[in-house]
Amino acid sequence: MDDVGRGSCPAGVARFAGLWVLPGSPSGEDLRVSQPPPQLPKPEFVLITVEAPPEVPTQIAVDLNKTGIPVGLIGYEYRPLSKPVYFEGIGERGLGAIPTSGLFGRIAVDVASGHVVQIPDVESSTTHHVNRDLGSFSRYIEAVIARFPFYAEGGEERSEEVAEDLRELVSDIDGTPLADNGFWETFCNDVTIGNYADWDA
Repeated sequence: MDDVGRGSCPAGVARFAGLWVLPGSPSGEDLRVSQPPPQLPKPEFVLITVEAPPEVPTQIAVDLNKTGIPVGLIGYEYRPLSKPVYFEGIGERGLGAIPTSGLFGRIAVDVASGHVVQIPDVESSTTHHVNRDLGSFSRYIEAVIARFPFYAEGGEERSEEVAEDLRELVSDIDGTPLADNGFWETFCNDVTIGNYADWDA
């Protein structure tokens, strides 16, 4: 692995063997490019509607089609797929994946429970908790974006304080997200180590 600092890579992007890896091409595959990708604009909270796979229950399909999902989080950490993908064999009734999560993972709706979960890799059968439902997930994204930028350039000494503020913020919405190795706990840990310090305040 060719390691580079976050100042050289936008959030959610890594470098392997001289190539920058971008999550979430339209086909759902990760892209490898020889030049670093541009930093994305400051995030805004916007909802888009998506058509659910036929295996997804009616209520979840209605939520996706009428309420929608956030168009992004920060940087390349979360990018909607051009078309939701159904993963069978995970959980009781499978998962309906909607965006990418980091380099190789996906955010998905558990068809049996309606919970929002993360799978670390498309080949994985392991899930990590994100939120109790799509509505909570969207409210979390909105709250986190409203708090951004988290710290000014050079202000990483406040990163632990900022991360604790974010943990308190997201816990107030549904009380379930800070599970060990969960999506939001990992996100807050990334804030702690200054992974979002390369944005303009």
